[in-house]
Amino acid sequence: MIKNSVKQNRNEKQLTQEELAEKVGVTRQTIGLIEKEKYNPTIALGLKLCQVLNKSLDQLFWLEEDVNEK
Repeated sequence: MIKNSVKQNRNEKQLTQEELAEKVGVTRQTIGLIEKEKYNPTIALGLKLCQVLNKSLDQLFWLEEDVNEK
């Protein structure tokens, strides 16, 4: 499962979902779904988020092992 810290980092930058969406070229709904971990962004969108939030890819997104997959 892919986890992320987009919401936390967006809040630290004092951006609304709408403002972040405008900066990366998507809708507010897309940002909401990413933050709820219901949508995994493309690599390109992930990198845009990293640029705007001034974080590396591994600071924003990481894999969390599912205990049921062992």
